[in-house]
Amino acid sequence: MNKPIRGVSLLAGLMFLALMINLTGSAIFRQASLNNDPRNVRVRDAEYSQNRGDILVGSMPIATTRSSDGKFAYQRVYPSGPEYAPITGYYSYYYGRSMLEQTQNAQLTGTSDAQWLSRITGTLSGRKPEGGSVTTTINAKAQDAAWRGLKGKKGAVVAIDYTTGAVLVMASSPSYDPNRLASHHLNETTEAWKELVADKSSPLSNRATREIYAPGSTFKLVTAAAALQNGYDPNSKIDAPNNWILPGTRTPLTNETNCGGNQITLTHALEVSCNTAFGKLGVGLGQDKIRGQAEKFGFGKVIDSDISSVASKFPEDLTDAQLAQSSIGQFDVATSPLQMAMVTAGIANGGKLMTPYLTAQVRASNLQVVSEHRPKQMSEPMTKESAEQLKSMMVSVVNNGTGKRARIDGVTVGGKTGTAQTMKGKAPYAWFVGWSDKPHVAVAVFIQSSDTAIDEVSGGRLAAPIAKDVIEAMR
Repeated sequence: MNKPIRGVSLLAGLMFLALMINLTGSAIFRQASLNNDPRNVRVRDAEYSQNRGDILVGSMPIATTRSSDGKFAYQRVYPSGPEYAPITGYYSYYYGRSMLEQTQNAQLTGTSDAQWLSRITGTLSGRKPEGGSVTTTINAKAQDAAWRGLKGKKGAVVAIDYTTGAVLVMASSPSYDPNRLASHHLNETTEAWKELVADKSSPLSNRATREIYAPGSTFKLVTAAAALQNGYDPNSKIDAPNNWILPGTRTPLTNETNCGGNQITLTHALEVSCNTAFGKLGVGLGQDKIRGQAEKFGFGKVIDSDISSVASKFPEDLTDAQLAQSSIGQFDVATSPLQMAMVTAGIANGGKLMTPYLTAQVRASNLQVVSEHRPKQMSEPMTKESAEQLKSMMVSVVNNGTGKRARIDGVTVGGKTGTAQTMKGKAPYAWFVGWSDKPHVAVAVFIQSSDTAIDEVSGGRLAAPIAKDVIEAMR
């Protein structure tokens, strides 16, 4: 064999070797990701020919599969439709999957590594492959209360068991009916998708976890936490002028409430939600400390969880004027209701933030438990001492300040209201975040818009009563 032929043979052999290595690696390491890729038509057709597992709230299916005599053997059905759509997501032939239908696809199709024994047993016994069921952490009564509270409004509610991270409520309004996207009449799903995308109210948007908004005065909890972590205490006196010209500008920062015009305690500043006090406090602490505190609560990163979410953000390279505005949740600060529930949960749990999660348990098609979630700590944004001080300050907000509509007899409730300014001429966002000791729950309520007059929009008026109802539903 001459040299050129040897060279070509060697090259061909190396190419075949590379191909075999790639195929072997894909089979071993990429099988799950390839199977779960919604663009994989072969796998998609196979999935529609098998019994996909249920998504459950307790024993109630919020996504289930029924036999069908249509194009495919099984039809995906959502009995509670829009109320649980932010949790289940959709399962659509043309438009893929979202939320738990996507993050738990391997479990629902029975292809997860944890279900290998069930697959082998099924194959040996001649049974068709079936998916496993996913039991969520959602509390049905609390979810109903949140859904009722959001009726006629744009907004979202998230509630978390702050001792474990279990998500008890995830509601977003307006919502959509995932049954329309799951139909086997594919032309109808196309029309439904076009309608939903064109709808100006954005029903496909998951306002609870997938969208970020200015948090307004609820962010003062982060600024207060930074202060307590850096030498302040609840009785520390801070400046609270009625008007403050922002550094380097001619723009005044004003207060929505009467702050007294002199020095007030940190607790009272939180009670009356004093803008100038927290703006000056943030500038005094410096942007690195405020940003660092926000990051300890989860800002700037996507949660490593089964929850489909986006990162909240605190801006970089701020002037003092921008820092003052950011310290009260304005300028370019943007966060999801999930993130603000996490801030509240970290405070309520003595400074320890647990990773939020939606899946409590997975069962194989033979009902055997194949996986069960174990709570894990995400971070420790505050010391226990500082967290207990901030909890006490939040209780004072509910008992003596702007959060009085969240009071519940016989329950200790701490909270913080927020009213975030948006575009000129448009209603501000209304927020309330709070926690209770009975049950151990942290709640974030966000109202993007409602039929309330602009001058009557406030977190205490619109959002706090919804949080109260959610908490009471779990008692």
